[in-house]
Amino acid sequence: MVNTATTEQRHTVEVNLGPQHPSTHGVLRLLVELDGEIIVSCRPVIGYLHRGLEKMFEKRSYKQTIPFTDRMDYCASLNGNLAICQAIERLGGLQAPERAQYIRVLLCELNRIASHLVFLATYATDIGATTVFLYAFREREKCLDLMECMTGARLTYNYVRPGGIPQDLPDGFENGLNCFLDDLLKALEENDRLLTGNRIFRGRLEGVGVVSPEMAAAYGASGPVARGSGLNYDVRKTAPYEVYDRLEFDVPVYHTGDCMARYLVRIEEMRQSARIIRQCLKDMPAGEIMCKMPKIFKPPIGQAFSRTESPRGELSFYMVSDGTPNPARVHGRTPSFVHLGMLPAMLPGVKIADVIAILGSLDTVLGEVDR
Repeated sequence: MVNTATTEQRHTVEVNLGPQHPSTHGVLRLLVELDGEIIVSCRPVIGYLHRGLEKMFEKRSYKQTIPFTDRMDYCASLNGNLAICQAIERLGGLQAPERAQYIRVLLCELNRIASHLVFLATYATDIGATTVFLYAFREREKCLDLMECMTGARLTYNYVRPGGIPQDLPDGFENGLNCFLDDLLKALEENDRLLTGNRIFRGRLEGVGVVSPEMAAAYGASGPVARGSGLNYDVRKTAPYEVYDRLEFDVPVYHTGDCMARYLVRIEEMRQSARIIRQCLKDMPAGEIMCKMPKIFKPPIGQAFSRTESPRGELSFYMVSDGTPNPARVHGRTPSFVHLGMLPAMLPGVKIADVIAILGSLDTVLGEVDR
């Protein structure tokens, strides 16, 4: 569909970007108004993937809600598992054993690496650097092999459970994980030489899609989007959960606020995730991995709120109990939904060719936008 509108000052054209365009990384439609190559306005159109997940939560028992979170941010399923499990545990006054907390953190950081490798691969392809796609997915396959060894799945894990985790680390997992981390750090150095220092790549990203700290704060941005704009905000530091308060890691922050800054934050986050994982392997105590859970879980009447740091930002769940085996209300606060709402303010005045660079730098997953 193409519409034209003539005013005294300009002649604009309205075009659809998506919902089938591969660069939108999902069923997202951007209704873009153009004056030549310059964007005048943009309106994201969402809802193509809406499944009524939050209402489906309320029709299932607490334990049965876990698999639904796998289908939200399907690039970081374990982070969604953990977020809702923490809300359930707070409703029921439960505490996961210490060993289970270390394994949860280890797996969520491994899932963070896998998610950022998808970003690296697809973002490079969006910009035109197709070789990096192959290199990034080479490392991601090694990562998924480890996840499969641990959970039995490669994408939707359904592994973190209220009260702990179902199984301990398998034999040989630690050695395989250390070998993968060694390979990953070498691969990131290769990436710096191939992509980060590439003049064409930097030319497409530097100074493009700038988000000021004030704008990031006003829209409620979090994760790499906020930290790329100079906001030193990471839930793992500001409101530590599980065993993050016992671990040493840095929060990468860049102050230019452009696409390049958001890219660099994610690259450095992978190095910090490797650092966290190695500390977990070193400090993990022996012991139980699951606390005692009743066969039919009915928490007392009340409400709970959980906050976690997913690869895309702050992922939170609000949950209300009415004393029955099913939650009375569940609401998820997903970072992709928040960041997508920033596009109408980010795109006016930029060229149509920069839309893909800006959209890709937000690293949205439509599964957690259309819940």
